[in-house]
Amino acid sequence: MLDFPNAKINLGLYITEKRSDGFHNLQSCFYPVQWCDALEILPSTEEQFKMTGLPVPGSSESNLCLKAYKLLQQDYSLPPVHMHLHKVIPMGAGLGGGSADAAFTLRMLNKLFELKLDADALENYARQLGSDCAFFVQNKPVIATERGDVFEPVKLSLSGYTCVVVYPGIHITTAEAYGSIKPQQPSCDMHMLLKQDVEIWHDILKNDFETALFPKYPELQQAKSKLYEAGAVYASMTGSGSAVYGLFKTEEPGELVFPDHYAIWKGLL
Repeated sequence: MLDFPNAKINLGLYITEKRSDGFHNLQSCFYPVQWCDALEILPSTEEQFKMTGLPVPGSSESNLCLKAYKLLQQDYSLPPVHMHLHKVIPMGAGLGGGSADAAFTLRMLNKLFELKLDADALENYARQLGSDCAFFVQNKPVIATERGDVFEPVKLSLSGYTCVVVYPGIHITTAEAYGSIKPQQPSCDMHMLLKQDVEIWHDILKNDFETALFPKYPELQQAKSKLYEAGAVYASMTGSGSAVYGLFKTEEPGELVFPDHYAIWKGLL
Protein backbone atom coordinates (compact mmCIF):
# COMPACT_ATOMS: atom_id res chain seq x y z
CA MET A 1 0.00 0.00 0.00
CA LEU A 2 1.33 3.39 -1.02
CA ASP A 3 0.17 6.81 0.20
CA PHE A 4 1.45 10.37 0.34
CA PRO A 5 1.42 12.11 3.76
CA ASN A 6 0.94 15.82 3.17
CA ALA A 7 1.97 18.97 5.01
CA LYS A 8 -0.21 21.64 6.61
CA ILE A 9 0.01 25.39 7.05
CA ASN A 10 -1.23 27.47 9.98
CA LEU A 11 -3.63 30.29 9.23
CA GLY A 12 -2.94 32.32 12.34
CA LEU A 13 -1.31 30.84 15.43
CA TYR A 14 -1.87 32.18 18.92
CA ILE A 15 -0.21 30.73 22.02
CA THR A 16 -2.80 31.44 24.68
CA GLU A 17 -1.40 29.94 27.90
CA LYS A 18 1.12 27.55 29.40
CA ARG A 19 -0.41 24.39 30.79
CA SER A 20 0.36 22.66 34.06
CA ASP A 21 1.76 19.68 32.11
CA GLY A 22 4.42 21.90 30.50
CA PHE A 23 2.72 22.11 27.11
CA HIS A 24 0.96 25.20 25.75
CA ASN A 25 -2.61 25.84 24.71
CA LEU A 26 -3.02 27.42 21.31
CA GLN A 27 -5.55 28.54 18.76
CA SER A 28 -4.91 28.11 15.05
CA CYS A 29 -6.50 27.11 11.79
CA PHE A 30 -4.80 24.05 10.28
CA TYR A 31 -5.08 23.81 6.50
CA PRO A 32 -3.71 20.91 4.40
CA VAL A 33 -1.33 21.51 1.48
CA GLN A 34 -0.05 18.93 -0.96
CA TRP A 35 3.69 19.08 -0.27
CA CYS A 36 4.02 15.35 0.35
CA ASP A 37 6.24 12.57 1.61
CA ALA A 38 5.77 9.04 0.24
CA LEU A 39 5.01 6.10 2.52
CA GLU A 40 4.77 2.45 1.51
CA ILE A 41 3.64 -0.30 3.90
CA LEU A 42 3.64 -3.98 2.89
CA PRO A 43 3.09 -7.18 4.86
CA SER A 44 6.41 -8.92 5.42
CA THR A 45 7.96 -11.94 7.05
CA GLU A 46 10.10 -9.69 9.23
CA GLU A 47 9.87 -6.11 10.46
CA GLN A 48 11.74 -3.70 8.21
CA PHE A 49 11.90 0.09 8.17
CA LYS A 50 13.70 2.04 5.46
CA MET A 51 14.13 5.80 5.04
CA THR A 52 15.24 7.68 1.94
CA GLY A 53 15.10 11.29 0.83
CA LEU A 54 15.89 14.02 3.33
CA PRO A 55 17.94 12.79 6.29
CA VAL A 56 15.89 12.39 9.48
CA PRO A 57 17.69 13.00 12.80
CA GLY A 58 17.68 10.19 15.34
CA SER A 59 17.47 6.41 15.07
CA SER A 60 14.84 4.45 13.16
CA GLU A 61 13.30 3.40 16.48
CA SER A 62 12.48 7.04 17.25
CA ASN A 63 10.69 7.60 13.93
CA LEU A 64 6.99 8.35 14.33
CA CYS A 65 5.98 5.84 11.64
CA LEU A 66 7.54 3.01 13.59
CA LYS A 67 6.10 4.37 16.85
CA ALA A 68 2.63 4.40 15.25
CA TYR A 69 3.04 0.76 14.22
CA LYS A 70 4.21 -0.23 17.72
CA LEU A 71 1.30 1.68 19.29
CA LEU A 72 -1.31 -0.24 17.29
CA GLN A 73 0.57 -3.47 17.85
CA GLN A 74 -0.06 -3.13 21.59
CA ASP A 75 -3.79 -3.61 20.96
CA TYR A 76 -3.89 -5.65 17.76
CA SER A 77 -2.01 -8.69 16.49
CA LEU A 78 -0.32 -6.94 13.62
CA PRO A 79 2.00 -9.07 11.49
CA PRO A 80 5.47 -7.79 10.59
CA VAL A 81 5.52 -5.08 7.92
CA HIS A 82 8.01 -3.50 5.59
CA MET A 83 7.77 0.30 5.77
CA HIS A 84 9.56 2.64 3.41
CA LEU A 85 9.37 6.37 4.11
CA HIS A 86 10.70 8.72 1.46
CA LYS A 87 11.11 12.09 3.18
CA VAL A 88 10.41 15.23 1.15
CA ILE A 89 8.74 17.65 3.60
CA PRO A 90 11.48 19.55 5.49
CA MET A 91 11.78 19.02 9.24
CA GLY A 92 11.79 21.84 11.78
CA ALA A 93 9.73 23.86 9.32
CA GLY A 94 6.34 24.02 11.07
CA LEU A 95 4.72 21.99 8.28
CA GLY A 96 3.76 18.95 10.37
CA GLY A 97 5.48 16.44 8.11
CA GLY A 98 6.45 14.00 10.85
CA SER A 99 2.97 14.19 12.34
CA ALA A 100 1.45 13.46 8.94
CA ASP A 101 3.71 10.43 8.52
CA ALA A 102 2.52 9.07 11.87
CA ALA A 103 -1.17 9.65 11.17
CA PHE A 104 -0.95 8.16 7.68
CA THR A 105 0.78 5.11 9.14
CA LEU A 106 -2.20 4.60 11.45
CA ARG A 107 -4.65 5.11 8.58
CA MET A 108 -2.81 2.72 6.27
CA LEU A 109 -2.42 -0.03 8.88
CA ASN A 110 -6.11 0.31 9.72
CA LYS A 111 -7.02 -0.22 6.07
CA LEU A 112 -4.36 -2.81 5.26
CA PHE A 113 -5.29 -5.10 8.15
CA GLU A 114 -9.02 -4.25 8.28
CA LEU A 115 -8.93 -3.09 11.90
CA LYS A 116 -12.20 -1.16 11.37
CA LEU A 117 -11.13 1.79 13.52
CA ASP A 118 -13.25 4.88 12.96
CA ALA A 119 -11.86 8.42 12.73
CA ASP A 120 -12.34 9.11 16.45
CA ALA A 121 -10.41 5.99 17.42
CA LEU A 122 -7.59 6.80 15.00
CA GLU A 123 -7.40 10.35 16.35
CA ASN A 124 -7.12 9.03 19.90
CA TYR A 125 -4.15 6.88 18.88
CA ALA A 126 -2.63 9.81 16.98
CA ARG A 127 -2.85 12.09 20.02
CA GLN A 128 -0.50 9.72 21.83
CA LEU A 129 2.16 10.31 19.16
CA GLY A 130 2.19 14.12 18.93
CA SER A 131 0.15 17.24 19.47
CA ASP A 132 -0.92 17.81 15.87
CA CYS A 133 -0.84 14.20 14.61
CA ALA A 134 -4.59 13.80 14.99
CA PHE A 135 -5.28 16.55 12.45
CA PHE A 136 -3.99 14.39 9.62
CA VAL A 137 -6.46 11.57 10.29
CA GLN A 138 -9.29 13.48 8.61
CA ASN A 139 -7.00 16.01 6.94
CA LYS A 140 -9.59 18.78 6.60
CA PRO A 141 -9.44 22.46 7.63
CA VAL A 142 -10.13 22.89 11.35
CA ILE A 143 -9.70 25.40 14.11
CA ALA A 144 -7.39 23.68 16.57
CA THR A 145 -7.27 24.48 20.28
CA GLU A 146 -5.70 23.16 23.50
CA ARG A 147 -2.43 21.40 22.50
CA GLY A 148 -3.45 21.55 18.85
CA ASP A 149 -5.33 18.28 19.20
CA VAL A 150 -8.90 19.46 19.83
CA PHE A 151 -10.68 20.37 16.61
CA GLU A 152 -13.63 22.40 15.48
CA PRO A 153 -14.67 22.07 11.83
CA VAL A 154 -14.46 25.32 9.89
CA LYS A 155 -16.14 26.19 6.61
CA LEU A 156 -13.14 27.53 4.78
CA SER A 157 -12.02 26.90 1.23
CA LEU A 158 -8.93 28.40 -0.35
CA SER A 159 -9.67 26.59 -3.60
CA GLY A 160 -8.19 28.51 -6.52
CA TYR A 161 -5.44 30.16 -4.49
CA THR A 162 -1.83 29.31 -5.22
CA CYS A 163 0.27 28.60 -2.15
CA VAL A 164 4.03 29.15 -2.22
CA VAL A 165 5.95 27.70 0.74
CA VAL A 166 9.53 28.84 1.34
CA TYR A 167 11.83 26.87 3.63
CA PRO A 168 15.16 28.64 4.25
CA GLY A 169 16.95 25.56 5.55
CA ILE A 170 16.73 26.58 9.21
CA HIS A 171 15.70 23.83 11.63
CA ILE A 172 13.86 25.42 14.54
CA THR A 173 13.12 22.99 17.36
CA THR A 174 9.87 23.15 19.28
CA ALA A 175 11.81 23.86 22.49
CA GLU A 176 13.61 26.81 20.90
CA ALA A 177 10.43 28.30 19.50
CA TYR A 178 8.36 27.99 22.67
CA GLY A 179 11.23 29.06 24.91
CA SER A 180 10.88 32.69 23.83
CA ILE A 181 7.10 32.92 23.54
CA LYS A 182 4.88 34.93 25.89
CA PRO A 183 1.37 33.44 25.98
CA GLN A 184 -1.50 35.86 25.51
CA GLN A 185 -5.06 35.83 24.28
CA PRO A 186 -5.55 36.60 20.56
CA SER A 187 -6.38 40.16 19.63
CA CYS A 188 -8.89 39.06 16.99
CA ASP A 189 -11.82 36.66 16.70
CA MET A 190 -10.39 33.93 14.48
CA HIS A 191 -13.80 32.45 13.70
CA MET A 192 -15.04 35.78 12.34
CA LEU A 193 -11.78 36.67 10.57
CA LEU A 194 -11.67 33.40 8.64
CA LYS A 195 -15.08 34.24 7.19
CA GLN A 196 -13.67 37.43 5.67
CA ASP A 197 -11.84 37.81 2.38
CA VAL A 198 -8.23 36.60 2.54
CA GLU A 199 -6.96 40.11 1.74
CA ILE A 200 -8.40 41.30 5.06
CA TRP A 201 -6.08 38.96 6.97
CA HIS A 202 -2.97 41.07 6.29
CA ASP A 203 -1.67 42.50 9.60
CA ILE A 204 -4.64 41.04 11.51
CA LEU A 205 -4.30 37.25 11.37
CA LYS A 206 -0.94 36.65 13.04
CA ASN A 207 1.49 33.95 14.06
CA ASP A 208 2.80 34.69 17.56
CA PHE A 209 6.12 33.00 16.81
CA GLU A 210 7.04 35.68 14.27
CA THR A 211 7.57 38.23 17.04
CA ALA A 212 10.03 35.92 18.80
CA LEU A 213 11.82 34.40 15.81
CA PHE A 214 12.03 37.13 13.13
CA PRO A 215 14.64 39.17 15.06
CA LYS A 216 16.75 36.03 15.56
CA TYR A 217 16.37 34.80 11.97
CA PRO A 218 16.00 37.86 9.71
CA GLU A 219 15.81 35.67 6.59
CA LEU A 220 12.32 34.64 7.73
CA GLN A 221 11.13 38.25 7.71
CA GLN A 222 12.84 38.74 4.35
CA ALA A 223 11.07 35.71 2.88
CA LYS A 224 7.70 37.01 4.05
CA SER A 225 8.43 40.46 2.58
CA LYS A 226 9.45 38.92 -0.76
CA LEU A 227 6.21 36.97 -0.93
CA TYR A 228 4.21 40.17 -0.46
CA GLU A 229 6.36 41.95 -3.04
CA ALA A 230 5.59 39.14 -5.51
CA GLY A 231 1.86 39.73 -5.06
CA ALA A 232 0.78 37.53 -2.17
CA VAL A 233 -2.53 38.62 -0.66
CA TYR A 234 -1.50 37.00 2.62
CA ALA A 235 1.84 35.72 3.93
CA SER A 236 2.87 34.22 7.26
CA MET A 237 5.23 31.87 9.01
CA THR A 238 3.65 28.46 9.57
CA GLY A 239 3.69 26.61 12.87
CA SER A 240 6.69 27.34 15.03
CA GLY A 241 8.79 27.88 11.89
CA SER A 242 10.82 28.10 9.91
CA ALA A 243 8.79 27.81 6.69
CA VAL A 244 6.98 30.91 5.43
CA TYR A 245 4.12 30.77 2.93
CA GLY A 246 2.22 33.16 0.70
CA LEU A 247 -1.27 32.91 -0.79
CA PHE A 248 -1.71 34.24 -4.33
CA LYS A 249 -4.81 34.78 -6.44
CA THR A 250 -2.89 33.86 -9.59
CA GLU A 251 -1.31 30.56 -10.62
CA GLU A 252 1.84 32.42 -11.62
CA PRO A 253 3.13 34.62 -8.77
CA GLY A 254 5.51 37.46 -9.48
CA GLU A 255 9.24 36.89 -9.60
CA LEU A 256 10.53 35.04 -6.53
CA VAL A 257 14.29 34.79 -6.15
CA PHE A 258 15.69 32.93 -3.16
CA PRO A 259 19.11 31.43 -2.40
CA ASP A 260 19.77 28.02 -3.96
CA HIS A 261 19.70 26.20 -0.63
CA TYR A 262 16.09 27.27 0.04
CA ALA A 263 13.40 24.64 -0.60
CA ILE A 264 10.38 26.03 -2.47
CA TRP A 265 7.01 24.36 -3.00
CA LYS A 266 4.20 25.79 -5.09
CA GLY A 267 0.75 24.35 -5.66
CA LEU A 268 -2.93 25.11 -6.08
CA LEU A 269 -5.05 24.71 -2.96
